[in-house]
Amino acid sequence: MRIIGGAWKRSLLPVADKPGLRPTPDRLRETLFNWLGQDLSGWRVLDAFAGSGALGFEAASRGAAEVTLLEQDAELVRSLHTSRERLKATTLRVQRADALAWMASAPPAAFELVLLDPPFAAGLGERALAAAARLLVPGGLVYLEAGEPYAGTVPAALQPWRSGRAGAVHAALWQHHLPTEPSLSP
Repeated sequence: MRIIGGAWKRSLLPVADKPGLRPTPDRLRETLFNWLGQDLSGWRVLDAFAGSGALGFEAASRGAAEVTLLEQDAELVRSLHTSRERLKATTLRVQRADALAWMASAPPAAFELVLLDPPFAAGLGERALAAAARLLVPGGLVYLEAGEPYAGTVPAALQPWRSGRAGAVHAALWQHHLPTEPSLSP
C-alpha cells in the first residue's frame, strides 16, 4: 500500500495478512483528504483502529502536527513502529491499546480529527463514534468507515458533513458543533 499524498507520497506501507485487516482503499483515502483539504498543518489527529496505519500516516504526510495511532494487535504495532522509524515520522506516535478504552480515558477536546476504521464484523461503529465525539475540538471532524451506510445513533454534538463509498466500503464524516445558545429576550 502506498501513501497517496504529502511529504511521503508514494512511500510504501506494509500490510500484514491478518483476518479482518482491510486498509482503506486509495480511492477512499483520496476522497477523504479532498474533503479535509490537502494541508493538515497544526492538526492533532487520532487514528483509533490503526491497522496498517494508512489513514494516520496519510495525515502525518500532509503536515498534521501530532498523529496518534492506536492498535491492539502486537504484530501490527511492531509494523507501525517500523514504518514510523523508516519514514522518520517524528510527529507520529504509536500506542498499543484498546481504542475504545483509550478514547474513554483520554482528555476531551484534544483532536481536530478522529479517524475510525474499526473491524466491520465487530459492530463497534456506534460506540466508537460516541467515544470520538467527546475528543473533538469545536469544529473538529470524525470519520467512520463501515461495510454499510452508518445507521446507528449519532451523538447530538455531531452534524453530518460528507459521505461516500468506494466499492464495498462506506464512509461518513461528521463535524463537531457547538450547541446554539438560547437567545435572551428582553
